[in-house]
Amino acid sequence: MADDRWAAVDTYFGDLMIGDDPVLAAAEANSRSAGLPDIAVSPAQGKLLQLLARVSGVRRILEIGTLGGYSTIWLGRALPADGRLISLEFDPRHAEVARANVANAGLGALVEIRVGPALESLPKLAAEQPDPFDLVFIDADKENNAAYFDWAVRLSRPGALIITDNVVRGGKILDPNHPDARVQGSRRFAELVGANPRVSATTLQTVGVKGWDGFTLAVVNDS
Repeated sequence: MADDRWAAVDTYFGDLMIGDDPVLAAAEANSRSAGLPDIAVSPAQGKLLQLLARVSGVRRILEIGTLGGYSTIWLGRALPADGRLISLEFDPRHAEVARANVANAGLGALVEIRVGPALESLPKLAAEQPDPFDLVFIDADKENNAAYFDWAVRLSRPGALIITDNVVRGGKILDPNHPDARVQGSRRFAELVGANPRVSATTLQTVGVKGWDGFTLAVVNDS
């Protein structure tokens, strides 16, 4: 389900409030030329991530799912000079493209991209006993969203934001018998979040150049 007006409205507000960005445009072009799938966040969604990070005063960000580094750049720009962003990416080729895009954005000193299955990288990260994260952005394989969210809560401080993308699946989320594993993963995720006393959360539907979807925004409660 799609509507050309959704994309037109995105373009209208994007032209007025975001404008042209050569660095982000180059990141998109590099990702396309490398054959990466066109599944990154939209400019409007990227700007929202950046604004949420800025108003929260984040210093440490965890991203699960790097792709070509487009959302990584948006988030990294919200960090102070001594901030840090760790991004986890399954595909080595995607990570290579992302590192180049992040470096071109001047964020190489702030961003670390780790390669491997996130469900292997996350326990290793936890074993390092890092300082808690202030914001986590989950945008990886939807089948494992529930597990990613559980790790995000464990690795975050009270008051941290956890943002999970692509949770509405064009309305397919309503079908308990849907054959798509991504839909079933999204349903498990929604049930986990709704039953988790450690977070307060809501989900908003979105329409735009990426079609009909939505994101879940959760705040980690005080213990």
